[in-house]
Amino acid sequence: MCRNIRTLYNFEPPATQDEIRASAVQFVRKLSGFNAPSKANEAAFNLAVQQVSEAATTLINSLTTFSPPKSREAERSKAAMLSAKRFGKAVTE
Repeated sequence: MCRNIRTLYNFEPPATQDEIRASAVQFVRKLSGFNAPSKANEAAFNLAVQQVSEAATTLINSLTTFSPPKSREAERSKAAMLSAKRFGKAVTE
């Protein structure tokens, strides 16, 4: 799994279109193996990013939950602590 793709559902504030698109770009990069496509593949790459963004937006807007929204700051803090534990580095804030 691509480590740059983050969970976008059930956060307060909700995910923005920019966050969804960035996630789609990472997903398409992972699938295609291109960081930046050649001119010959640029149209197909951009179309895939657009379609994945639309599908992700539809999914996020269609999901329901009874759980309270997660705090972005709390999730960021948890991730930093896990990283420090895994890699042995000090947590900086």
